[in-house]
Amino acid sequence: MSAITARIDVAKAEGRAVLVGYLPVGYPTVETSLEAMRVLVEAGCDIVEVGPPYSDPLLDGPVIQHAAATALEHGVRVDDAFRAVNVVAEAGAVAVIMSYANLMLSRGWERFADDLVAAGGAGVITPDLTPDAAPEWIAAARERDVDTIFLSAPSTTRERMKLTADASRGFVYATSLMGVTGERASVGDAAADVVRRTREAGAERVCVGLGVSTGVQAAQVAQYADGVIVGSAFVKALGDGETWRRCAPRSRNSPRASGVRRDPGLDP
Repeated sequence: MSAITARIDVAKAEGRAVLVGYLPVGYPTVETSLEAMRVLVEAGCDIVEVGPPYSDPLLDGPVIQHAAATALEHGVRVDDAFRAVNVVAEAGAVAVIMSYANLMLSRGWERFADDLVAAGGAGVITPDLTPDAAPEWIAAARERDVDTIFLSAPSTTRERMKLTADASRGFVYATSLMGVTGERASVGDAAADVVRRTREAGAERVCVGLGVSTGVQAAQVAQYADGVIVGSAFVKALGDGETWRRCAPRSRNSPRASGVRRDPGLDP
């Protein structure tokens, strides 16, 4: 059992979904982003997604695109992401990287996996890499016990859903809608349907991202998913110029952290 699956299963035994927080390394500075990741852990995030900046982030909306561009302007590189992974792991959360494939390919699949393990990371989310295009990455990851986390979406066919479920380790990242990351007024019914279909395809653990930004939305998603992923809302808080410790949830009783607790009367 990997660190990711173990953390999800512990949360499930506690009657809640895991809270997954995403932050890009290097925004607004490397040191500030590292401190923000520590705060997420202190505040109750079970898993932290570290995002190395990328010049063409196709899945990301304007908030994260701006953060990535700022980090690149400051000279942030992939090595800084592994430093962030180490910070998260030492703070007590499970660390994963969310990386576009070109960053991994340019470093080399095996070296990327080696560096992740050395930093204390547990897995990699690859938003632009599908299982059928990733045999070398999957092989390198399996050899090093690195979880490979692929995406499912409302448009994913039954055949590709099965392929995704079979190739994923740790969890499947279910996107709640078609589009890019960013805050939404509501998550909608599509997310529950994607989770259902992903489980029917064989996935044991499914976490939902894209569009989750409030405690109410987190509570809704936690009723049917194994994890709730929050990204743009945290990044926006960093960029607003407010004090990060005031913006971030301070404890597991905060609106977002407590929102991932399940109604005991509902069967996830």
